[in-house]
Amino acid sequence: MVQVTRLPAAARLLGAAALSVASLASLSAAHPVATAAAEAPSVDHLTVTVRDAGAGADGTYELYCHPRGGSHPDPDGACAVVERDTRWGEDTFASVPEGSVCTMQYGGPATAHVTGAWAGRPVDVTYDRRDGCEISRWDRMVPLLPEVGSQARGRS
Repeated sequence: MVQVTRLPAAARLLGAAALSVASLASLSAAHPVATAAAEAPSVDHLTVTVRDAGAGADGTYELYCHPRGGSHPDPDGACAVVERDTRWGEDTFASVPEGSVCTMQYGGPATAHVTGAWAGRPVDVTYDRRDGCEISRWDRMVPLLPEVGSQARGRS
């Protein structure tokens, strides 16, 4: 006959309960910090420096979203295009993936450098128009970036 003792199960249950209490205590201690961070005003700020895009497009512009403002020529449109592409867990300003197959077309010498903070994350990214993938990446961010190339000529 085998004798079964419930002491190890009770000890495991007691250990799990103690661990749960310790976890809850640590969470409640961190709660004021998390609440303070959640209540802090969200200011998304980007600095956009454009070169070789043409007259009226080159320069450095400040953009603020939430609330909108700055020296950018179209803060409403620029904030809207970045907000449109913002997804949890994804980089709004992601580079073209390594190994992508891109058309060998040249979109001109325009470059843009975007720095600042968006959705609580630092931003430091460069755009150019050296091939079809980079042209599409640039065009997806208009009006944060100025219209250049065939897209701009098609609207004249």
